[in-house]
Amino acid sequence: MSISVLDLFKIGVGPSSSHTVGPMRAAHDFVADLGERQLLAAVNRVEVKLYGSLSATGIGHGTDRAVVVGLMGERPDEVDPDFIATAVAEVRRAKRLQLAGKVAVPFFWDEDLRLMPLGLPYHPNAMRLTAYGAGGVVSENTYYSVGGGFVIDEAQAGAGAAGTAEVPLRHAFATAAELLAICRARSLRVCDVMLENERAWRSEDETRAALARIWQAMRACVSRGIAQEGVLPGGLEVRRRAPALHRKLLASEAGRNLISDTLAALDWVNLYALAVNEENAGGGRVVTAPTNGAAGVIPAVLHYYMEFQPGSCERDVGDFLLTAAAIGILCKKNASISGAEVGCQGEVGSACAMAAAGLAQVMGGTPEQVENAAEIGLEHNLGLTCDPVGGLVQVPCIERNAMAALKAINAAQLALRGDGSHAVSLDQAIRTMRDTGRDMLDKYKETSRGGLAVAFTEC
Repeated sequence: MSISVLDLFKIGVGPSSSHTVGPMRAAHDFVADLGERQLLAAVNRVEVKLYGSLSATGIGHGTDRAVVVGLMGERPDEVDPDFIATAVAEVRRAKRLQLAGKVAVPFFWDEDLRLMPLGLPYHPNAMRLTAYGAGGVVSENTYYSVGGGFVIDEAQAGAGAAGTAEVPLRHAFATAAELLAICRARSLRVCDVMLENERAWRSEDETRAALARIWQAMRACVSRGIAQEGVLPGGLEVRRRAPALHRKLLASEAGRNLISDTLAALDWVNLYALAVNEENAGGGRVVTAPTNGAAGVIPAVLHYYMEFQPGSCERDVGDFLLTAAAIGILCKKNASISGAEVGCQGEVGSACAMAAAGLAQVMGGTPEQVENAAEIGLEHNLGLTCDPVGGLVQVPCIERNAMAALKAINAAQLALRGDGSHAVSLDQAIRTMRDTGRDMLDKYKETSRGGLAVAFTEC
């Protein structure tokens, strides 16, 4: 499979890429297919079945709402986050929805949207959509939300697809060792390799412009997260901390060169991460990086660099994100970025490795130092479970992003102080993440049946 930087960094809505963005995309694609085959008018009922992790924590992650809005024809990269609550409330009240925004069909929430007490074999995040007409089933498909907003259907799963088509790349690599070999042979940086590969989809100028839009969306998310007050939805009564922290930092740090004050600078990194993940938890506009649950790590580290590093420039943004994407591609290809599949090591761990690599790159690191930074970031997240309290992307998810952002900065610092040589390779760390995820009990993989999710309710 060929994965683009724009596959990993996608603009969407919170709180989860696998449980919100992916299901909304699947539902949108399902009704779009009905429209393309001119079957919409024949539909008089739709049924949604959620399986596995989507069933276990789907309500807390907004999966039910995302699917309904997707059936109405909305896409996660285009939908207004404020529209979702209004639209869902109207569907519940009227017991009808506009399929693809065109055909009204009855929809009884508790009957037509069912949580199934079992999983499907291909992936823990599974959903089946069925459209009925006067003569029975008009269309049916099963979708798998495989992490980071990537979705594949039943046919693709049967063919062994992973959500993206195979596109010939100039510098194809499947491992970090292959990536480093390309860098050495061609005298290229990691971001240069990625940029040349992106030409398989679009020109360099188009790629950099797209990445500038991604950065703009990240910055907007931080700004909105800093400005929003109040308690996050879901019932845990988690209060947003970013606004108060921002006020304290402005009052105490005005006029100081924060890059020379480690503790003060880290306060700002914490602020950026909290702002993003509080926005995500509130269902706001975020960028999957590489998932929503880990969406705060990369923006926090990139903000840290852009705000506090003398000489930073907009071109660095593209280099940072391209390098981070190279690491994300390796994690996705050789392990997983899905918390339901390998635990939070696949989400926050991958994001930490990606951010560390991106920072090492723009700080002038060699390809070997970039790979080392990624390995350090991932290695020290191995075994991290996904245990959201109440099935919500709030506790421990929000703070976990702040911790991973700080860890990414330190990983880059450690790598830049060395020569790139190290005992454990990034490929070995990724394989370990895959194997650890395979051995991890399901109750620790985004089901809210173990770990902190259970300890919290026992208190």
